[in-house]
Amino acid sequence: MKNLNQLLLDFDFEQNFKDDDFYVSKSNFYTFELIHKWPNWEKNILNISGEKFSGKTHLVNIFLKKFNGIRIETDLLNNESFKSVRIYQNIILEDLSLDVDEKLIYTLFNLVDQNNKFLIITSKKPIVEMNFKLKDLRSRTKNCLLAKIDIPDDELMFALILKNFSDRQIIIDKKLIDFIIKRIDRSYDKIFEFIYKIDELSLKKKKRIDIKSIKEVLKA
Repeated sequence: MKNLNQLLLDFDFEQNFKDDDFYVSKSNFYTFELIHKWPNWEKNILNISGEKFSGKTHLVNIFLKKFNGIRIETDLLNNESFKSVRIYQNIILEDLSLDVDEKLIYTLFNLVDQNNKFLIITSKKPIVEMNFKLKDLRSRTKNCLLAKIDIPDDELMFALILKNFSDRQIIIDKKLIDFIIKRIDRSYDKIFEFIYKIDELSLKKKKRIDIKSIKEVLKA
């Protein structure tokens, strides 16, 4: 069985995989380049936004591996967190949403600014589009560096489908991937949902993926 690298070589795709199999395309190029330019940012707070499964956490992992720092899930942020935060220059706050203690977020912003630290915030929506109740927090979000991961283009969809099938040790013809791309919703969530369902169907019926099984899943 061909491995992922060989498959990518056959499809002339291997050159775009960077840093632990993160595929760089027009949809995420700006964000990918930006995290590698640290600490030469215009501002010290960066908001990376994008759909679920768009690669936000993957990019954060690349950043932490290269530059080190501390990661905090937003729903676990509390006053005790600030004791750990103070010893790091880079702070990652994952999955920010409106369902949060706004005073804690505002305190974190102040801590970062006052101590010359860097903060990366990941969220589904751009932080400037979040209607926080705390006026001071809304004002501070307008001074963040914004990096939005766009919906996947054809090139990225191809790479995601190919890689995920390869990770499952499934070989699929390029023409079938092209067929899927033309018919599936242009959404990271829908791509991964499709891959899960087609893999489940393949295991259940104990046969390789073909055009019939693809149509069955797409129709469902």
